[in-house]
Amino acid sequence: MAGQTQILIVDDDRALRSMLAAALETNGAFAVTEADSAADALAKTQGRAVRFDAVILDLALPDGDGCELCARLRRNGLRMPIIMLTGKTAEEDVVRGLDAGANDYVMKPFRLAELTARLRAQIRGHETSEDAVLMIGPYHFRPGTRMLHDPLENRRIRLTDKEAAVLKFLYRSGTKPVSRQTLLREVWGYAKGASTHTVETHIYRLRRKIEPAQHSMRILVNEDGGYRLAQNRPASALMSSWRPRMRMEVAAAP
Repeated sequence: MAGQTQILIVDDDRALRSMLAAALETNGAFAVTEADSAADALAKTQGRAVRFDAVILDLALPDGDGCELCARLRRNGLRMPIIMLTGKTAEEDVVRGLDAGANDYVMKPFRLAELTARLRAQIRGHETSEDAVLMIGPYHFRPGTRMLHDPLENRRIRLTDKEAAVLKFLYRSGTKPVSRQTLLREVWGYAKGASTHTVETHIYRLRRKIEPAQHSMRILVNEDGGYRLAQNRPASALMSSWRPRMRMEVAAAP
């Protein structure tokens, strides 16, 4: 389903992973990917097919330590919230996890409702913080400040609230095209059957800001009657191919 929050659960306890995944996916808001080891988690986070919004990470893994994995994810530039799970209660274990870059720490056994609430709170906080940086084409996108930054040109593009919300929703949807009706409902809150002219107008204005040339659709593409972000090429390649044709500055519409 388009727009789902992507969660990675890293734990070698298969039963616990399955229970958490089933619980989080019950209402359709979360989509869960499972990893049973540090190596598996690294492989899944290094790919671009799925962009995770948060990680639930066990402290004890069969091929390493959860704190070490957390620190490595941070070194790799991943800034999504990480919630660590552990059966250990010693204060030094909690401190070590937080020092490694974890955002929160939950002791086993835990109440599912509490874990879910903490997860949602961390995601909400991250998406509105300046730490959230999403790669979209050649740009670094900061939803919290509604700003796109092209590091090669040192150029910034300021977006409106709705333009930033559209980009964030399409980013979260990954490679799946999102229909106009879905964008209208999820971004504007309009009922099913409402006119999609509002969406089309905002997409047109957004393309004028972010695409390398007029009439170009290299970043925000049409597919199956909807839209998706084309993000399969490395950012460095996109920058080098688009740089000569980019404008210097675009301001937000009033």
